[in-house]
Amino acid sequence: MSHSGDEELSARERDELDDLRQRVNALESGGPSRAARHHPLRSLGSVLLILLAALLSLLSVVAVWANSVVQDTDRYVDTVGPLASDPDVQKAVTNRVTTAVLAQIDVDALVKELTDAAAQEGVPPRVAQLLGDLDGPIENGLKQLVRDTVERVVTSSAFETVWVDANRRAHAALDKALTGRSDGAVKLENNQVVVDLGPIVADVKQRLADAGLSAAEKIPDVQTGFVVFASEDVGDIKTYVRVLQILGGWLPVIALLVAAVGVFVAFNRRHALIGAALAVFVAMLVLGIGLTVARDVYLDHLPPGASQAAAGSVYDALVKFLRAGVRALAAVALFTAAGAFLSGPSRIAVLTRTGCRRGIGGLREVATSAGLRLGGAGRFVHRFKRWIGAAILVIAAVVLFTWSYPTTAVVVWTALITLVGFAIREFLDAPAAPPADSPTRAAAH
Repeated sequence: MSHSGDEELSARERDELDDLRQRVNALESGGPSRAARHHPLRSLGSVLLILLAALLSLLSVVAVWANSVVQDTDRYVDTVGPLASDPDVQKAVTNRVTTAVLAQIDVDALVKELTDAAAQEGVPPRVAQLLGDLDGPIENGLKQLVRDTVERVVTSSAFETVWVDANRRAHAALDKALTGRSDGAVKLENNQVVVDLGPIVADVKQRLADAGLSAAEKIPDVQTGFVVFASEDVGDIKTYVRVLQILGGWLPVIALLVAAVGVFVAFNRRHALIGAALAVFVAMLVLGIGLTVARDVYLDHLPPGASQAAAGSVYDALVKFLRAGVRALAAVALFTAAGAFLSGPSRIAVLTRTGCRRGIGGLREVATSAGLRLGGAGRFVHRFKRWIGAAILVIAAVVLFTWSYPTTAVVVWTALITLVGFAIREFLDAPAAPPADSPTRAAAH
């Protein structure tokens, strides 16, 4: 047998030996004795702990989102800031400001002023009568002028600045009202979070005056607002938010510990890990469906005259990061379930691992034949292969757990980098070659 054939045979035997070891370990860890099977309470306890962990994971996502929106002003502004360029919100604001401005302009007085001015100029009575009959067209033209002016203001960058600043001030009211820290200086009015549109009215007033509408100069300071959040149940919401605020930082840790205990007490821990991951995925699916249902319920309970489209845009903006958190945790659960499954003794898992290992081993052999020498690095990786794999998983878990607001993209990239780490570990796994006079090499020759 040639020297190259001996190396190929040794690599194949090592792969088969690793597979046999993994199968034995899986059978030893997953195959309880008959006596152990007579303890159904242990299995029941594991199932209950896993279900509790899934429920706590759902509450954890909501708690993290609630704390970020209620307590983090910058996060809240990042959430509602893009609404300034939303067409439905712009339309609702335009209607609101237009109504407020027109309510301060006396159209009848303007027409009378025009008629009196025409009479003073000595126009014929017939012309004066025609001017008096033009109340409707003049009013429509005035409304169109005001609306066009408001639209130009609302679609400008000035509105975005006013919107962000006003929401930053409104967030103080939301924070104080929902956390019970109200000091009397800032509070919710009629259980609503309202964005003051007074600066927009002032800008419209100035533009109308510049356009020659002298009546606009007489418009007083108008306090009108756009409702971002309204609910008759602020008292109940306040209680829930307070509870989530207290537990928000600990709920994810508690959920993780409960899931770990549920997996630990199970007879087949790998199966329990898969079950826990799938239970969390189902919990995220339920929460995602619940958010969609809650949107319809919220829109159905809007006060008369409220813009459904604008309210829907506001709701979608407020729960945007909550939905992102739901998708991210669901992705983590699926990756965890897939990893636990592929580490098991099933035929699909074994074939997948063997195929990956042989592919990476072939690449390593090509590299070594081209002159690559792994040397001490290969021996080190081979010796501490399990510990290196555990370290890769721990680093990935720490990254996801400490990331402020992980998204699905963060989860996917973390999973891909983790797989690359395992591939590099497998590539560097090169045990020391047997001595030239060893029995194995002598037998091969």
